[in-house]
Amino acid sequence: MLTKTKVETFKNLIDGNWSESQSGQTFSSINPANKEEIVGAFQASNEEDVRQAIEAASRAFPQWAATAPSKRAAILNKAADILEQSVDTLAEELTREEGKHVNDARNEVLRSAQTLRFYAVEGQSFTGETFPHDDSNMKVSTEREPLGVIAVITPWNFPISIPARKIAPALVTGNTVVFKPSSDTPLIAFRLVEALQDAGIPKGVINFVTGKSSDIGDLLVTHEAIKAITFTGSTTAGEVIHSKTSFTTRTQMELGGKNPIIIMDDADLDLAATLTVNGAFSLTGQACTGTSRVIVLQSVKDAYINKLIEKTKNLKVGNGFEEGVKIGPVANHRQLKNILNYIDIGVKEGANLVYGGNQITNGKYAQGYYVEPTIFTDVQPDMRIAQEEIFGPVVAVIEVSTYKEAIKVANGVDYGLSASIVTNNLKVANDFTKDIQAGTVKVNRTTTGNLMNAPFGGFKNSSTATFRESGRVGLEFFTQVKTVYVGY
Repeated sequence: MLTKTKVETFKNLIDGNWSESQSGQTFSSINPANKEEIVGAFQASNEEDVRQAIEAASRAFPQWAATAPSKRAAILNKAADILEQSVDTLAEELTREEGKHVNDARNEVLRSAQTLRFYAVEGQSFTGETFPHDDSNMKVSTEREPLGVIAVITPWNFPISIPARKIAPALVTGNTVVFKPSSDTPLIAFRLVEALQDAGIPKGVINFVTGKSSDIGDLLVTHEAIKAITFTGSTTAGEVIHSKTSFTTRTQMELGGKNPIIIMDDADLDLAATLTVNGAFSLTGQACTGTSRVIVLQSVKDAYINKLIEKTKNLKVGNGFEEGVKIGPVANHRQLKNILNYIDIGVKEGANLVYGGNQITNGKYAQGYYVEPTIFTDVQPDMRIAQEEIFGPVVAVIEVSTYKEAIKVANGVDYGLSASIVTNNLKVANDFTKDIQAGTVKVNRTTTGNLMNAPFGGFKNSSTATFRESGRVGLEFFTQVKTVYVGY
């Protein structure tokens, strides 16, 4: 039975006021390490809540767009201060809500504060251009203007850092926001909005609504006042959103991945196994850039697999508050069922399950959503476990004979988010950066991990490939260019 004592109820933020949903209903956020614990109760919003939030953002837009960039930046910096001052408490809440280790949660909160600061600086120098021409009595230049109301829809795996890298550039460029977080992780999203509210952001500039996408998602992406939608989540969900939007609505979709790491025959195999384990199993495999496929040269396959299994055996599975834990619970029961289903598919397809593959239910694990880190070998490139996103601690090892074959297999999926190669050959490394079809390319590094100040995004079905997130270019999505000719 769910623990219902002393459960705090959190409200929406609409037009500067914390308010209950018009539906009168709430839903519970559950601790994935202990499904009997309720982290908090949140508003089960309906379309009227969304409509009010959008209208509030529309009313607030003209004044916020006219606000001095330095004042917008000051609010982001103050919100960053608030996050940093509360980092330990926020990290604990994030771990209870999402399951990742508290050290990882702490790093995510700090990165989010850093993101706010980065855009506070970059947003003050993001401007247009002046163009030379033959008429000495005319000036031609461009100006960048905000779009209007932005819908921000985010997932549960990085539930504060992904919203921060969307909301900060939206706000600093003068847009207003309606933010809907994942229903699995609404608390840490609430804390980000709370920090902005406490930092003095004017009413209506940011609005926060929680609830099911099936209840409120359509209006959030189809309302005529929504000028742009920035979404991170599954490719399937992204396709649905994209199909419902008007052709005049700008979209930014960062979606799924099936990320490979190629192990060449000259690779440091100890390094290769370490990079694979870190890429595939850290954050319980719940990263869009997580390593899902290993493409290994035949001559080193056996030695590599032995090292991979040995290192995987040393990983500790458990609650994110326990010392030394590397793999926490998966985010929810739906995710657990999906992962176990794919493991069953892999076995039925004829792949060799050499390690893991089971749900962990004994003792202290009984109340959580735990699954063993899982390794398949003898995987064929066309198997479903080699083609479809699993989003869990499952890795498929595929044997190839040459670099050319490795590239063909690596590119032979519908995704192109992140990819890595392990090699000591500089020419192979250089060729790889050109041959691979992925938005993020790594050499002798994990497929996971992206700099806050560098562009991020995918190719093929991993992205709409319109505008990149992160870095200075992350500001471009939230502005439109006006070309001005002035004659004297």
